[in-house]
Amino acid sequence: MLDWGTGEQPPPPERCDVAVVGAGIVGLSVARAFVERDPGAGVAVIEREPRLAAHQTSHNSGVVHAGIYYRPGSLKARLCVLGARELRAYCERRDIALREVGKAIVALDAAELSGLAELEARARRNGVPGIRRIDAAELRELEPEVRGIAALHSPHTAVIDFAAVAHAYAADVEGAGGSVTLGCAVEKVVGTGGEVVIHHARGQTVAGHAIVCAGAWAGRLAPRPGRDTPRPVYFRGAYQQLRPQRTDLVNGLVYPVPDATLPFLGMHFTRTAGDRVIVGPTALMVGAPDAYRLGRIAPADVRKTLAWPGTWRMARRWWRTGLRELAMATSRRAFLADARRYVPALGDGDLVPAGAGVRAQPLARDGSLVDDFQLSVQGRVLHVVSAPSPAATSSLPLGSLIADRAQCALGLGGPPGRSQARVRE
Repeated sequence: MLDWGTGEQPPPPERCDVAVVGAGIVGLSVARAFVERDPGAGVAVIEREPRLAAHQTSHNSGVVHAGIYYRPGSLKARLCVLGARELRAYCERRDIALREVGKAIVALDAAELSGLAELEARARRNGVPGIRRIDAAELRELEPEVRGIAALHSPHTAVIDFAAVAHAYAADVEGAGGSVTLGCAVEKVVGTGGEVVIHHARGQTVAGHAIVCAGAWAGRLAPRPGRDTPRPVYFRGAYQQLRPQRTDLVNGLVYPVPDATLPFLGMHFTRTAGDRVIVGPTALMVGAPDAYRLGRIAPADVRKTLAWPGTWRMARRWWRTGLRELAMATSRRAFLADARRYVPALGDGDLVPAGAGVRAQPLARDGSLVDDFQLSVQGRVLHVVSAPSPAATSSLPLGSLIADRAQCALGLGGPPGRSQARVRE
């Protein structure tokens, strides 16, 4: 068995039945779904980085979402609720720590009560367990240092180390006869008649079919987009964390009432699986899929972003929000002021930097932000164009659903999975 991320890595196989590009949590879940339903199939996962789950999977707050935010009946709502349930069961079997710390979505004033009511209605329709509305006094009992006039409490919202889950998925793949190769960047994926050729840093792999789960790099491997196909832009989310002596300011998860017109949840406090308390993230548009530092720029990505009409239309619509996010990303004072709206006791020295993540966000030509799972089939290749939050929470049923889609669209063999029976689109 491979010791992933250390030592010499063997090359990918020269031939396989199914190649999965990307060893984030979604790609590994897809590969796992294939080997689970057809153990005889040759499944190969090929990853550009020298370790598993190197990007979006390990650069997030680690929240196992309960399904509160998503439109009732939508694929995201159903996969999130189902995914949270399946992930709990999986973690119990694999002895992976999952902590139910609970979440309070806090209304600061009367203007936010209608948004809170809409979230409550969505949560109930989505079947979120234990959801309840609480008043200011009940909020103080749960979170003594948090200020608000009302909140929505989700007691079963949990936190986890999603990178640990990804490692368990990889072990499942390898244990069933599949392979996982790291440090092997895929340069292009070409369908040629009855097969797919994956060109990578160590040569070529010829596959019967391919599933591209490249995360923030998906746009680079996808076929040339049509005139109106949404294009990826990148948002950097920076976090701060409470000093260890001040982590008692927050007991669980504290979230704002989000802007329903944007696919971001706003400034929140998260007690992580490792018992840190992180605060954030910001949402600043940046010029590279790995812009974990503000100065990181990929010129080709910047040119594509500036050439896309949707960028300028988004900027005209959301320029005030953009200026606010720029201030939060560059000014500790602005960041602290926003956090203090929820926890007034925060002091000037209570926050220290805690890293950042980058989200690949599809942007439509009209300037709207596309907040949905997006798949595209081109010949014998299925591209996971976009898998935004709650993709990690939903990873087990999402991986099964993508495998089902591939079997139907690409003509793959093997018995169908359970996702089509469980989640009717």
